[in-house]
This record gives sequence, structure tokens and C-alpha cells, in this order.
Amino acid sequence: MFKMDSHIHSEYSSDSNSKIDDILKKANKENINIISISDHDTVDGTSEVMRKTRNTDILAIPSIEISSSKGHILGFGCEEKIPKDLPPQETIDRIHDLGGLAIIPHPYCFYRHGLLCKSDNEKLKIDAIETKNARFIVGYCNRKARKLSIKKNLPALGASDSHYWKFVGDCYSLIDCEKDIDSVLKAILKGKVKACGKGTSNILLSKYLLEKNLLKKFK
Repeated sequence: MFKMDSHIHSEYSSDSNSKIDDILKKANKENINIISISDHDTVDGTSEVMRKTRNTDILAIPSIEISSSKGHILGFGCEEKIPKDLPPQETIDRIHDLGGLAIIPHPYCFYRHGLLCKSDNEKLKIDAIETKNARFIVGYCNRKARKLSIKKNLPALGASDSHYWKFVGDCYSLIDCEKDIDSVLKAILKGKVKACGKGTSNILLSKYLLEKNLLKKFK
């Protein structure tokens, strides 16, 4: 079993300042074996982390968080950029065409572009969903996602959704697989994953957001 954080943001996302090197240091500290840089509408971060983890103990899975017309979708396993603002199923089709998995992050969070707030899950070919997003560990959003994963037998993932490197690994998945990209994707599809972890501290999150806004103000 390996520990995997499948949803991390780097400085290539407009709402994050995290350097790839800092993310990797924190992943090592938390004994995270598999990570994905899932930046908003770009694969620049995932390209960098895959270069930097060659011949290391950490396996990097390519990924991108795509802004579809109805909400966010992770193209997990995708190394190519997928255009934003496409209809959800077209976005999912493009992910599948690239050999990736369509994973829905924070699916019911209306103020963070949760896809299932506006889209009918019955009409979408979803591969997996986040049921433990570290930003909402005790909230309604995660509980509703967990209920859907049980009802539809959808693989359930945990992820930090970290926009600040110190929060990497707050939530994660335990995954039963070999340590290679193909095996990780197959293990998720087979449901050989378990969502684990704790919520990111609201105090630390508020401190980070305050410091970030002050830094932006005085730049």
C-alpha cells in the first residue's frame, strides 16, 4: 500500500505560491509515495514535477484541474492541456482520449466550482470522486460525496487540494498498486483506494490566506 496525494497546486496555479521543491520536501516528510500536481488549466507544474522526480522515491502522476463550463474536473494521468469552458462530458471524453481518469474534486462545493452542484451525475462518465478533500473534512460537501460514492460504487479518493505546500498530505489516499503510472490508474478504477487524512487547520489556512493577500497588496 502506498500513500498518494492526487490533488496539489503549485505556483503554476494563479491561486497558489507553492514551489515544486517545497511540495516535494513536504511530501517526503509526510511519507507520501505518489503525488500529482493538479494545477488549474495548465500542465506546466506537472511537467516540472515529473522531471524532478525521475530517479527518486516519489512517483509523480501527470494531472490537470480543468475548468469545464459547469465545474472542475481532474484529468488524472493527462500530460496535455485540455481547453477550459467545454461542456463537462466533452471534457471527460477528452480526458479519456488522453488515457486519463476523470476524477471530480470537491464535487458538491458550490463556491469552489463543484461539478455536481450544476451537473447530473447520472449523465456523466465519472471514474472517481474525492470524498475527503482536506479543505472540507467535516463538512456537508464531503459527506454528500461519500454517499454518492457508496450509492454508485465510485472509487473514493482523499486529497489535500493544497494551495500552500505546508498542507500537502493533510488528506491522502491509501492505494494498493505497483509504483508506476499505469498501475496507479488501474488500481483507482478497480477501487483499490481508501480516502484518509484530516482537515487542514482553519487557523493555519486563514493565516496563509492573510499573508498571501498582504503580499499581493504590497507587491
